[in-house]
Order: sequence, then C-alpha cells, then structure tokens
Amino acid sequence: MLAQSKRDLAIAAIVVFCVSVGLYLDGDCTRTEQYFLGAIAWCFLFGLLQFETPAIRMQVGVAVAVATLCEYSFAPLYHIYTYRFDNVPAYVPPGHGMVYLTAVALARSVLFERYGTHIERVTLVIGACWALWGVTYAERADTGGAVLFLVFCAFFFVGRSPLLYIAAFYITSYLEIVGTYSGTWAWAVHWPSWGQLPQANPPSGIAAGYCFLDTIALFGAPIVMRFITYCGMAFRRQPVPMRVIQAPSARDSR
Repeated sequence: MLAQSKRDLAIAAIVVFCVSVGLYLDGDCTRTEQYFLGAIAWCFLFGLLQFETPAIRMQVGVAVAVATLCEYSFAPLYHIYTYRFDNVPAYVPPGHGMVYLTAVALARSVLFERYGTHIERVTLVIGACWALWGVTYAERADTGGAVLFLVFCAFFFVGRSPLLYIAAFYITSYLEIVGTYSGTWAWAVHWPSWGQLPQANPPSGIAAGYCFLDTIALFGAPIVMRFITYCGMAFRRQPVPMRVIQAPSARDSR
C-alpha cells in the first residue's frame, strides 16, 4: 500500500521538508534573502508539477492566484495576521501551491482511500478537542478558531471532496504551528473588523480558510481551462478567404 502511494507520499514529505527548513531560515533572514527563498520555492513547485496532469496544474495555478490575492488583503491591509516585515514574503505564493498539491496528493493516495473513514473520524476528534481547548483552558482565548472549525466541519460534511479537506487540515495545521512558533508571522489577538472575536496564534480551525481555497481551485480550474481552450480556438480560427471575382474574358463571352 505504501509502495502504491510512494509518489504521493514523497510529494507530502518534500513539502513538509521545505516548510520546515524554509520557515526556520526565514526566522533569521533579511527581506532580500526572502526573495532567494521565494525563487527556491518556485523551483520546487515547478519540479513537483512536472508529472502532474494539466487539470492538477491548473488547480494549483488557481490556488496560487487566489491565495496571493488573499495574502495581500489579509496581511498588509486587514492585519488579520502579520509577517515579520509587515509584507508578504516571496516564498508565500509558491508555498500555497505546494500546500495545495500536498493536500491533493494525500487525498488521492491509496493510504487515504483505504483508511479514509478512520482518518476522517480521527481528524474531526482532533479538531474538536483543539477548538474546545481554545475556548476553555487556553491561555489565549480562541473563539475565532472555534468558529473556523465549525466552518471546516461544514466543508467536510457538505463539500464534494472531504478527503481533500482532511488532508488540508494536517498540512495547514503543521504549517501554521511551525510558522507561528518560528516567529515568521503572528495572528492578531482579535479578528479585525470581523466581530472582534478573540483568536489564538494560530487559530484552531485555520484549515477552514484553506478549504475555501481548495474549493475555488476545484471549481475554478475547469472554468479557466475552458476559457483558455475557447480563446485558443478563436485565435486559430482563420477567416474564410473571399473568392476573387474576375471579369469574363472575351473568349468566355463568345
């Protein structure tokens, strides 16, 4: 079973390695060095996508585009969370692509397909305990995280790709814990302008945000692909040449 999932598990292992090393290095690097980390992240992302289908590549592209827009809105604009230099590090956009690809790889792996039901139950229990701890015994109240966990549950029970959301829960939770622990970013004490709900660093149900991203990628990628195909067909379509009408010659008139 592990041998059948070797490639998918390798993708997850590579991304976990990149997240761990990249965030550790970013904890003590300059803004200029962040661009270097960003270039490396893009190289890893392109390398991982080499053997993926066009559909998966387009999903990753949509995920990167939407995540980048959200990053520049949530961090520098609304300050829901803040990076060390109050910017969006260069490695963040490709990092979102790698995280999405990891969730896809895990969700389609034989491991998740065979033990999906058990993994789903364990995940919901872990998430519920994390959220409950955040609103009861945590030193920093996490009501916002509990609300996000309820949103995550809604995606899980209503969405069409529950295993994708479950996989996203693990990779994003790990990402958030490592990132906040290393001081790469920090979440605001309250949701700014969104009800002022207290939230932890990181919030317990943060995977809900990535569920939005995953859903947009799943539904948006086919639309973008159809649009690109339509534009390509329209571009290749050549106008029908007009027939040249010549005046009859003297021989034809006889």
